[in-house]
Parts: sequence; C-alpha cells; structure tokens
Amino acid sequence: MKQSLSRKAVSLWVNLGPRFLPFADVATDELPLSRLLRLSLFQVSVGMCLVLLAGTLNRVMIVELSVPASLVSVMIALPILFAPFRAFIGFRSDQHRSELGWRRVPFMWNGTLMQFGGLAIMPFALLVLAGGGQAAEYPPWVGQAAAGVSFLLIGAGMHTVQTVGLALATDLAPVESQPRVVGLMYVMLLLGMIASALIFGALLADFSAPRLIQVVQGAAVAAVLLNVVALWKQETRRPRRLQTQPVPQLTFGEAWARMSRGAGAIRSLVAVGIGTLAFSMADILLEPYGGQILGMTVAETTRLTAILALGTLIGFALASRFMAHGVDPLRVASVGAIVGIPSFLAVIFSAPIESTVLFTMANFAIGFGAALFSHGTLTSTMRLAPREQSGLALGAWGSVQATALGLGIAFSGIARDVITAVGIGADWGLRLGGAAAGYIVVYGVEIALLVATVIVIIPLVGRLRGYAMQDSSEASDVGLARQPTGHGAGGG
Repeated sequence: MKQSLSRKAVSLWVNLGPRFLPFADVATDELPLSRLLRLSLFQVSVGMCLVLLAGTLNRVMIVELSVPASLVSVMIALPILFAPFRAFIGFRSDQHRSELGWRRVPFMWNGTLMQFGGLAIMPFALLVLAGGGQAAEYPPWVGQAAAGVSFLLIGAGMHTVQTVGLALATDLAPVESQPRVVGLMYVMLLLGMIASALIFGALLADFSAPRLIQVVQGAAVAAVLLNVVALWKQETRRPRRLQTQPVPQLTFGEAWARMSRGAGAIRSLVAVGIGTLAFSMADILLEPYGGQILGMTVAETTRLTAILALGTLIGFALASRFMAHGVDPLRVASVGAIVGIPSFLAVIFSAPIESTVLFTMANFAIGFGAALFSHGTLTSTMRLAPREQSGLALGAWGSVQATALGLGIAFSGIARDVITAVGIGADWGLRLGGAAAGYIVVYGVEIALLVATVIVIIPLVGRLRGYAMQDSSEASDVGLARQPTGHGAGGG
C-alpha cells in the first residue's frame, strides 16, 4: 500500500513539474538538471554580492557609519565603468583559445579572483570608516578609497562571472533549450539573493562592526567555493580547438552593426535603458529610507531585499506563463513599467501614514514590476537579433541594463544628499519634508521615467509578430516564446 502511494506521489510530481514549475523541463539526458543547478551556483555568488553591496553595506555605511549617501552611491555605481564591456567580454570568450583547451573557464576564474579580492579588501575599509582603535590613526579618505577599490573589484568580478557563465550555460545546452537555460540561471540569481538576504539578516540581527566584518569575510570565501563548484568539470577541454574550429567571419564591430539593423532593436535598447534607470534609482535608497524615515532595524531592512527578490521571482514565473500563451514580450515589459508607478507612490505615502506594511508591500511590487520589464525586454532583444548572435544580444542587453543601473544608483544618492542639504521640502509637512524630501524627489523622478518608458515601448508592441528574422524564419521560434530570461541585478 505504501509503495503504491509512493509511486502515485512520484508520478504526480513528475507530471506537475513541467506544467507548473518554471524550467522543470529544461533538462535533457545530455544535460541533467543536477548539472545545470550546480552550474547555476555562479549566479548564487553574484546574487550574494548584490545583496551585500546594494543592500546591507549601503544601509550600514549611510546610517551606522554616517558616510554621505552621495559617496556611497558613487561607490556602488563604480561597476558602471566595467558594464559597457559585457558584450565585448562575451564576444571575446567566444573566440578565446588556450593551451588547456578552455574558452570560458579562464574568464570565469579571473572574475572569481576579482570578486574575492574586493571582498577581502572590504573589511579593512570598514574598520577605517568606523574609526576607533588603531584605525583612528588613518584619515577618512583612506577608508573611502579602499571601499571604492573594493566595490570596483567586486563589480568587475560579478560582470565577468555572470556574462561568461551565461555563455557557458548556453554552450552546454542544446540550441532549442538555450534561452530556457538562461532563464533558469536568472531564477537561481534571485533565489541566491533571497537566501543571502535572509542569512545576512539573521547574522546581523544583533548588529556590531566585528560581526559585519565576519559576514563580509565569510562571503569572500563562499564566493570562491560556489564558483569553483559551479565550474568543476563543466567545460570540456579541447586543446586542438584552434586548429579544428574556423576563425569567426565577423568582427565585433560588424556583428554589432548587423544586430543594430534589426527592426526596433535600438529603440528597444533605449527602453531598456530608461526603464532600468527608473527601477534602479531606488536600489540604494529603499533600505536607508526604511531605516531613517520609518525606523526599521538593520535586520528588517536587509529582509526587504529578500522580499523584493521574491516579488521578482514571482514576476518571472508569471511572465513565462504569459509568453507561453503568445503574449508579446514588449507588452509584458510595458505592464511591468506600469506596475512600478503605483508601487513608488506607495513608497512615498508610507512615510506620512507611518506604515511599514505598505512600504514592504511596495518593495514586493517593485520587484514584481521590474521582473516583468526585464523579462520582456531581454526576450524581445534576443528575438530581434540574428540567430547566431543571441550571445551578443544577451551581452548588449546586459551592457545597457548594467550601465543604466549604475547611473541610476549614482544619481539617486547624489540627488538625495543635495536636496536634503539645501533644505528643499522643509515645509511640505505630513513627514514628506525634512530628511524625507530627498528620497521623495528621487521616487518622483522614477515615476516620471516609468511613464517615459511606457511611451517608448508602446510603438514597438506587436512588431515582433511580423518581424522575419534574417537568415532563418525559425530564429524567433527556438523556444523563445516559452521562457523567461530575466534580470541581472547586478546584476547585477
């Protein structure tokens, strides 16, 4: 009787999985789900770093260490210097030849070393920023400079690891499964963010500077271990690859020009930039807003990152179902931008009514809207690219998205500090003035940018249906209508 019930339970799970669980049917005999999940650990390391930089450290530096928000925002935005090279990194890893026969592994390992180096420097920077003891002997600029170098190294490492890791995932997967594999990788990024935020929140429940340093040091070790396990025996060594494979026919410039000629490709990337700018400006301010204006603790504001990531995960799953039923990806993206408008209004009005519940719900909705937007724009970008340039399209989307992300973070922190310093909104009342004024103005700008995003996207909706892909009418049908392909947080 028990064996019969067990067989029924297993049969039920197998039947339900491909139908209701995102990406449950992406595995094949050649690429089992266990191997894919192990490879996806590089995204977990990226998600962990994103939570640490944009979540925990930015709030601690602003609130507990009294570092100006403008300086912190510039530090967090430093990876923008590396973001435009994501497309070129992916393109170079396509052509890389080593004596060991690897293409992706050397890039992944270099990115891992940069992640570890940045996280290893960060504790010493925090000690100097906190002052006291022997650290008080150093001038403040030493800690600020060390923190800036740390943020830059971590960001460069994340960009490299994520770009090349996604390329490796598509190398391993059959052509028809490649977009779904990319989607699985982004879901694992979100799960990594949720898990990291919960773990960091628990470890920092009783906050102290030594405890924070221990958490950062643990994250450095965890990043290396996760990436090593993810890479272990994933890429086949082919020492004679250089002799057996032809030299690519297109240069990077030629490939980029060819992709740019696609119908609506440039306008779609413009929408990506504006929309990402709109959603990203809140990244550095949501947790300080909760701590400074609503009086939330470090643990409570750190958990907000997990709530935002949970909304993002649900957004990916629903967007996948929408597109599985033929919904235009740019329509999905426009809905995401529209969802963001009332979400930021809710953030604004959570202050005068002193509602942490409304603020928490708004964080969830922001993540949900950002997921719909990211999913739709990335899928449409891949559809508009020639079939053999899907990797370049992925890198182009990532470059625009990451650049806009960095600009949004930098602008938001500087704007908040300037508005607060000059006293704009001091007489607004209803707890919208004073310290809250800088935050409120930034959220208002985000709402305006989301409206502009919708205006840019609307003329493109429906154009993908009639767009014939150059060289192959099947290019837009290789599973792309069925899968989410996601956010990059970082990044993300």
